[in-house]
Amino acid sequence: MSDRIHHRRATLPGTRFVTACALPVARGAALLLGLAICACTITPPQRPTASVPLEAINSGTLDQYRVAVARRILERNPSYVLQGHPQAMLRSLVVVSFVVDSRGQIVSSSVYRTNGDDEAESTALATLRRSAPLPLPPAKLLDRAGHLELFEDWLFNDNGKFQLRTFAAPQAQNFE
Repeated sequence: MSDRIHHRRATLPGTRFVTACALPVARGAALLLGLAICACTITPPQRPTASVPLEAINSGTLDQYRVAVARRILERNPSYVLQGHPQAMLRSLVVVSFVVDSRGQIVSSSVYRTNGDDEAESTALATLRRSAPLPLPPAKLLDRAGHLELFEDWLFNDNGKFQLRTFAAPQAQNFE
């Protein structure tokens, strides 16, 4: 007789087949669950944005204010303004984004889009700064912080003079 004790699992008849089949099914289910968890994305909560009331956007007020701002820029920079039609192939198009506060002060400005012409970019930003203070924006256009963001396009000819898109004459149709 041996001093060793043998442990033997007791199995019920027919359970070996069930256990053998259940193991791959359980592994497959675990794999599917893992894939489902990996497929989930975590979306951070959206920050509240300061928005302009819809009625302000739908009115002509924004367009009227843009015209007033463009007029001020042209009035304050007459030696840079192109008279007549812009040439067919512009030297540069500089889009400037700027923020105006309730007092017409320019809070910030930056080049939004450009072709890389540093001189044209500098001229666009300088002529905007020289135009301050801008006309007072209508209160209904201001966001919760009391600001209004605008965009304007400076269209430059080869001679360095510009027109603003708001008042630009049609471009020449040929390269003469």
